Amino acid sequence: MNSHMLTTPARITLGGGCFWCLEAVYELVDGVTAVESGYCNGHVRNPSYEQVCSGDTGHAEVVQLSYDPARISLRELLEIFFVIHDPTTLNRQGNDVGTQYRSGIYVEGPDQEAVAREVVAEVQAALSARGAGRVVTEIAPLANYSRAEEYHQHYFARHPGQGYCAFVVAPKVEKFRRTFASRVRREG
Repeated sequence: MNSHMLTTPARITLGGGCFWCLEAVYELVDGVTAVESGYCNGHVRNPSYEQVCSGDTGHAEVVQLSYDPARISLRELLEIFFVIHDPTTLNRQGNDVGTQYRSGIYVEGPDQEAVAREVVAEVQAALSARGAGRVVTEIAPLANYSRAEEYHQHYFARHPGQGYCAFVVAPKVEKFRRTFASRVRREG
């Protein structure tokens, strides 16, 4: 492996309901170097939030993570993903309902796909052992990604007291902090 590959951050795109929830958690993860809210795997180029919310574009609300694989692995990022959202509800997370809220891992190559399929199989085995449902997370090649509007970026950090943030996002952030304390980025 050459030195250029060691310094280039890796990237993965995840959908697990409203992107504000995933973004708020992954912005705290040690080893994640950038988090961007966006839309992917739909059939309209550069859709607006309103178009995506209509459910007619086929897009998922996602976060695109850049990360340093020397500090955190794709496997660890996916383990966090499966704790902070419910992978057993088709096209919904809590009160957010629609295909744009589907659970998805959008890969950029066979290596990412192999890791994603392995982690999904492990999550499914754990759920089956408890009789707790079936994983409906789609694994698909990343397609037609576009960045969400600026007001969606860093939403929880800028609006922690907003109703949805206080009652939906904040509990997911706390669950991450409790469950993955060793992965929380140290300030300073």
